[in-house]
Amino acid sequence: MQRTQISLTERERRALDAAAARTGLSLSALIRNAVEHTYGSERSTEDDLATMREAFGSWKDHDLDGEAWVEQRRSGSRLVEHQK
Repeated sequence: MQRTQISLTERERRALDAAAARTGLSLSALIRNAVEHTYGSERSTEDDLATMREAFGSWKDHDLDGEAWVEQRRSGSRLVEHQK
């Protein structure tokens, strides 16, 4: 790992300090995560296919299909469920 010095505005530093307090991560870890998320290595087609294969069939045990589930959520019925 290479050590790097950066300059931050007060606002940027406050944002990082708040995120560190909220997540328990160090400033360095937060910055590394942000760099990886923004500039990190691009996924290959094989990576995408592997992810799709892992997800395939993950909805099979649900009573509703995906469209019906979304429409149920839009109907406000979830609010009634939580009030019970």
